[in-house]
Amino acid sequence: MSIHISANKGEIAKVVLQPGDPLRAQYIAENYLENAKLVSKTRGIFYYTGLYKGKEITVGASGMGFPSIGIYSFELFTEYEVDTIIRIGTCGAYNTDLKLFDILNIENAASESTYAKYAWGIEDEILPHQGNIFNTINETSKELSLHAKAINIHSSDIFYRKDPETPAIATKYNCPAVEMEAFGLFANAQHLGKNAATILTVTDIIPTHEKISADEREKALNPMMELALESALKSL
Repeated sequence: MSIHISANKGEIAKVVLQPGDPLRAQYIAENYLENAKLVSKTRGIFYYTGLYKGKEITVGASGMGFPSIGIYSFELFTEYEVDTIIRIGTCGAYNTDLKLFDILNIENAASESTYAKYAWGIEDEILPHQGNIFNTINETSKELSLHAKAINIHSSDIFYRKDPETPAIATKYNCPAVEMEAFGLFANAQHLGKNAATILTVTDIIPTHEKISADEREKALNPMMELALESALKSL
């Protein structure tokens, strides 16, 4: 067991899918995994391990923001010897070049956050995906006719802000959308020499206020979940 994950050693697979929401982890386990077992529920953060097409995969939540994914991904990489984490989440688009339901495979995450600097001495404002899983996702998306877009993302500490304009760092690094975890995950993976990727679904278009309804969300996120599962399968 680690401080924040109560699974026993051997109960976490080498590849972990990591949505932010514990209930989304539960949804994936119940709808996609065979013989799924709840291996941790500390603090209401669920982790399930089961079989996908005969291969063992774990799905578990990261919570929201760098502090939270920083804790869970670090413990997974170090205490449970996980090789690969694929974050699966949602994002908001800064412009109308992206559309609702678009699937994004994140090439680089840019952030104003000091997380990487003070955790690992990484000074960079922008961090790349880690390892080969990004390329596997690209290849798999084409096979599934999903055509995930390889782009940069703005990873922000802030959900609500005074200034409605696109933040300068997003413009600087050509980031057409924003989320809150990829930069922290990539920083941990870079420091530890692990594999990390982020797949996102566009659920909000910020300038037009378009958004996917609550009823549409589960169905809308299924293609992203399937892409992550199929990509995970290839990395095992």
